[in-house]
Amino acid sequence: MKLHRDELTPQMQEYARFDDRGEARYLPYLMYFHRAEYRSSVINTDRAGFRVSHGPNGERASAAGRLPAGPVRLVSGSSTVLGIGATSDATTLASQLWRKHAPSVPWLNFGGRCYNSTQELLLFTLYRHLLPEIEEIVVFSGLNDLTVGRLPEWQQGDHGAFWFCGEYFDAMEELREGNRKAAGKLLGRRAERRRTISTHDDVRRDIPSVVDSAADLTLRHLDSWRRLAGPAARLTYVLQPMALWMRDRHAPQERLLFDEIDRISKLGTWEALYGDISRKEVAQVFSEKLRTGCEKLGIRYVDLNPVVAEAVTERDWIFVDRAHYTDHGYDLVARVLAETLGLS
Repeated sequence: MKLHRDELTPQMQEYARFDDRGEARYLPYLMYFHRAEYRSSVINTDRAGFRVSHGPNGERASAAGRLPAGPVRLVSGSSTVLGIGATSDATTLASQLWRKHAPSVPWLNFGGRCYNSTQELLLFTLYRHLLPEIEEIVVFSGLNDLTVGRLPEWQQGDHGAFWFCGEYFDAMEELREGNRKAAGKLLGRRAERRRTISTHDDVRRDIPSVVDSAADLTLRHLDSWRRLAGPAARLTYVLQPMALWMRDRHAPQERLLFDEIDRISKLGTWEALYGDISRKEVAQVFSEKLRTGCEKLGIRYVDLNPVVAEAVTERDWIFVDRAHYTDHGYDLVARVLAETLGLS
């Protein structure tokens, strides 16, 4: 039986190939980043793994690839900024801004698949030296920080948990276990392997604490963004529109895709996995904490969920899943973002 996903969003097959865990690219400090020099009709990356963005006259640019003369603008974030769901590089958020809605200065795509706010900041810190003058930085994020904020306390550390951190802890424990065995042979001790992989039963259920810690980490990292960006660059944090934060009734295509994803998921339904952080009231509390913190830091803040919700109808098919957009969705969000921030 053919899946609705394959009929409605065939580009998602290419993203599955791009994100093949068997081809994962592990990097120091960042833990992981995209496959470098990846080529396809849907997604292309440069020598460092940044996705290429497109301009109004056929120009192309990326952080570690071709760069235009003069200042640039950056949009940073996780997989939504990377552009999962877009049918080509030309229809991502960065490209829709550069090509159509705020074309006066080129936009670079600083999205990182499965990144949290720590990794978003590190990506900018490690590759800032490649960039010319920066005029504008938009950090378009939020969902992943709540998602990984639900991982158990023993995986959080000083800088928050991250996607696939169980694999990291497991590999490190394997190294420790080898050293324990060597020491144990000398001292006659038996090495015991520690638990490193969490299960759904380990998820933190105290959502107010999850929201507090996610907001605190995000604001800490935004303060570092502000310092690194310098006085010449305008910095804005945008809480990303997510399907369940934005509206209760969805387009017919979205309902088909959401139901199908739940049915075929090996991990469980969205409600079972993320339902507790997908409530509108949770997003509103998170948003208010971010707004208050950004005001204290002198950083512009926008929750784009209610703004985009006002701009769409139930007929607008904007999501390929609950977090990532269709081409129409990226175009619409880019337009609303440019209008809200007064970008040209």
